[in-house]
Amino acid sequence: MNDTLKQSWWQRLSGGLTRTSASLGGAISDLVSKRKLDAATIEELEELLIRADLGMDVSARIAAAIGEGRYDKQVSDTEVKTILASEVEKVLAPVAKPLAIDGSAKPFVILVVGVNGSGKTTTIGKLAARFRTEGRNVMLAAGDTFRAAAIDQLKIWGQRTGATVIAREQGSDAASLAFEALTAAKNEAADILIVDTAGRLQNRTELMSELAKLVRVMKKVDASAPHAVLLVLDATVGQNALSQATEFTRIAGVTGLVMTKLDGTARGGILVALAAKHKLPVHFIGVGEGVEDLAPFAAQDFANAIAGIDSASS
Repeated sequence: MNDTLKQSWWQRLSGGLTRTSASLGGAISDLVSKRKLDAATIEELEELLIRADLGMDVSARIAAAIGEGRYDKQVSDTEVKTILASEVEKVLAPVAKPLAIDGSAKPFVILVVGVNGSGKTTTIGKLAARFRTEGRNVMLAAGDTFRAAAIDQLKIWGQRTGATVIAREQGSDAASLAFEALTAAKNEAADILIVDTAGRLQNRTELMSELAKLVRVMKKVDASAPHAVLLVLDATVGQNALSQATEFTRIAGVTGLVMTKLDGTARGGILVALAAKHKLPVHFIGVGEGVEDLAPFAAQDFANAIAGIDSASS
C-alpha cells in the first residue's frame, strides 16, 4: 500500500473507530488524571475494558500490564493508552492474516455466511470489486434466495464490478443454485466464485442444516470446495458475535472473519475478544459503506486506533 493510500485508510479507520476510542480514551483519561494507580483504579480500568467488549481475560491482562511497576504512581493517560495498544496488538497480531487465494483452485470458492443484517451482500460486492481490480475473473452466486432484495443487490454489484452473477427467483433452492453456479464457474474458468447465503440466526436449526446441505452439494462438483468460508460479523452486536462465531464454525467450518460496521459502534473491542477466544483469522474489516471502506486487517493500526493513538506516521 503506498503512503497516500495508507494515510487515507488510516484516516478512515481511526475515524471509523472514533466511538470506541472516544469512549475508552475518555474514560481512561478521567480515571488516571484524578489519582495515583492503586488497586481500586486498576480494578476500575479492568471494568472499563470489559465494558468496551474486550473480554474478561484480555481486560485482566491489560489491567495487570498497566499496573506493573507503576503501583502508587501517577501515570499519564498517554502511558496507559500506549500499554493498551501494545497489549491489544499482541492479541491481534496472530490472527491478522490476509485472505490467500489459491490460484491452483479453479475457481477458488468463497462461501460467505452470517446473520441477517451483518452486511454479507455488501461485503461480497466490495470483495468482488477488489478481486476485479486485481484482474481476476469473478463470478457471484445469489444464494440468499429468501430475500428478493439480496438477489437484486448482488445483481447491481455484478453490473458495477463486471462480475458474472448466477441468480434465480426468490424462494429457489439455495443448494441447487450453488451447484449450478459452481458448475458454471468451472466451465467458464472463473478465478473466484463468491457464494452468498441467506442470513440465518445461529439458533435456527433448520436454516443451519440448509447451510450444511449447501456445503455438501458443492463438494459433489469440487471435493475441495468451499476453499474459504468467511463469516461476516456486525461489530454493533457486541458479545453476540462470540456465539455466532462458535455456531457458524461448527456448521460451516468458518476459515476467516470479516468484521463490518466498526464505524457504527463503541464496541469495537469485540474484535479483540473474538481473536482471544476463537483465534480465527481476521481477513478484512469495514468502517463504512464505500468500496474502499473494506480493507485487509492490520493488527497494529487497529490497536492504535482503538486506543486513540495516531499511527499515520508510524
